[in-house]
Amino acid sequence: METFIITVDGTYACFTRPEMKAERVSYDVITPSAARAVYEAIFWKPAINWIITQIEVLNPIQFTNIRRNEVGCVISSRNVTQAMNNGSGNLGIYIEDERQQRASVLLKDVKYRLHAQMKIKPEALAQNSTTKMHEMFNRRVSKGQCFMQPYLGCREFPGYFSLSSSEEKVQPISKTDDLGWMLYDMDYSQANIPMPRFFRAKMINGRIQVPSPDSMEIRG
Repeated sequence: METFIITVDGTYACFTRPEMKAERVSYDVITPSAARAVYEAIFWKPAINWIITQIEVLNPIQFTNIRRNEVGCVISSRNVTQAMNNGSGNLGIYIEDERQQRASVLLKDVKYRLHAQMKIKPEALAQNSTTKMHEMFNRRVSKGQCFMQPYLGCREFPGYFSLSSSEEKVQPISKTDDLGWMLYDMDYSQANIPMPRFFRAKMINGRIQVPSPDSMEIRG
């Protein structure tokens, strides 16, 4: 199966650890789910799934701390239901009443080389040519086209992408480390109950091999 390689970089990134509740703390590197979102922002169709196979870290891992104003609540589903049933309702959030200042531990000056495979769903193979899909993706990346601006964990941190290859002279950082359990992706196989799935991320000379979705290495 063909591998599609892109380079993505940005000034800031935050791939939030789910175990951190009040404050945002980023993983050391981009997660497979965030990498998949980058590919989907460039090219997505209901007929395809993107599967991340490898992450290469090209810039040294650097953290920084900032404080941000955030809204401390969300509109309740109960209020939304009542408004829909009544035909009207007050669904606004008053920022001055709900503003909270929170600290965030972010990554800065990030750059990754991402490897992914495009999997066309079996029921869609008859209507979609594999070659055509591959050419469409490569054309969009080479022209800088995307359905929406890719982001690095949070939407306020845009990611900038370009077509890449495994033969480029830029090499990953020379760092080997066990990054611990990392979020792989969310499992939506059970209706209305998304479940997080994790894998043990090990970086060897700046490269992280991502297991396949059906691998026994993925827990959750």
